Formats: sequence, C-alpha cells, structure tokens
Amino acid sequence: MRLKGRKIGFAVTGSHCTISKVLPEIKKLISEGAEVYPILSQAVRDTDTRFGLGASWKGELEALTGHRAIATIVEAEPIGPQKLLDALIIAPCTGNTLAKLANGITDTPVLMAAKAVLRNQRPVVIAISTNDGLGANARNLGLLLNTKNIYLVPFRQDDPHNKANSLIADMNLILETTLAALAGRQLQPLLLGPGGGGDKEDAD
Repeated sequence: MRLKGRKIGFAVTGSHCTISKVLPEIKKLISEGAEVYPILSQAVRDTDTRFGLGASWKGELEALTGHRAIATIVEAEPIGPQKLLDALIIAPCTGNTLAKLANGITDTPVLMAAKAVLRNQRPVVIAISTNDGLGANARNLGLLLNTKNIYLVPFRQDDPHNKANSLIADMNLILETTLAALAGRQLQPLLLGPGGGGDKEDAD
C-alpha cells in the first residue's frame, strides 16, 4: 500500500476520447491505499460526446472514488487553505489546460486545484493528451518541464507521420509517476518510443 494515507486529487479535462483510459489508473491509486478526490473541468462536466455523457463521467468518477466531484472553481478554491491534497494528477491534460497552467491562468476547477496544490508546494502530475504538444504548445510544455513541483507522466508522439505535433502520455505510468513525484523526482525516461494513439479532442 504505497499510497496509504495519501489524499490525491484526480483532475479530468476534455480530451474526451482519453477519459476511459484513465479510469483503470484511478483504481490502481485506490488499490495502493490512496483516497482519491475527482475534479472535473467544465468541458467534461457539461459536454456530451460520442465517447460519453458529461453526467455519466461525473457519476462514474464519484462511484469509483466514493467522493462527490469537485466541479466548480468555488468548490476547488478551499483545496489550498485546507491543504486537502498531498498531490494532484491532471489526466488527461489537454493542450488548453497545459497552456493556461504554464501562463498562470486560473479559469477552471482543474486549474484552481492546480494553483491550490502548488501554493502548498506539493506535486502536480500532468498526463498530457494534445494535438499541438510539438506545435504552439511546445513552449508551454518547456515552461512546465522547468517549473518546480510539476511532474510529467512520460509521453510520446502517438501518430508522428499523420499528426507530427501530437503527444500523449502513457496513462499506465500515472501511478509510478505519482510515487516518484511524491518523492521529489521525475520518473524517467520522460520521452517514450513509438506507441499506440488515437484521435484526441482538445477542450478544457
């Protein structure tokens, strides 16, 4: 039980086709003893897509974790002063969320949660899923790689021939990245070789 007694925020943003891939990773965290608090961006909370309904994702996350989802900025704000979380995971993390985090913008529940955790000098773990990670967002990725208490789940180009700028984290490495982050180190290697991917939608 490597996470026994740890309170972990698990924030989900609008890479809708990737959400189903992170649910097993939440189960892994719980199996290691973590108490997991779900956090939703507005795009996840309010958007229905061919990958799932917003209300269904919210209900599934609440049932899985046993906690009511934090789904507004007002609900996320107390995370900081109450020191509620030992770490925050953002998975999947869209390019929009990545860019806003890198530039100090706090306009979603997920970004407020990240601001709150960083305020307490605790780790924020990012599992990116974005079509412009090596495009317009490359500089934001670079900024976060050099930001204290930010850790990246190792990632790869998911379709370099057809979508050369697209990056996706290996969601299977969320647990190990989080354990490393809590110990103050970045899981390596950070850049992975070729692997599977898929279309990604990129909303907050």
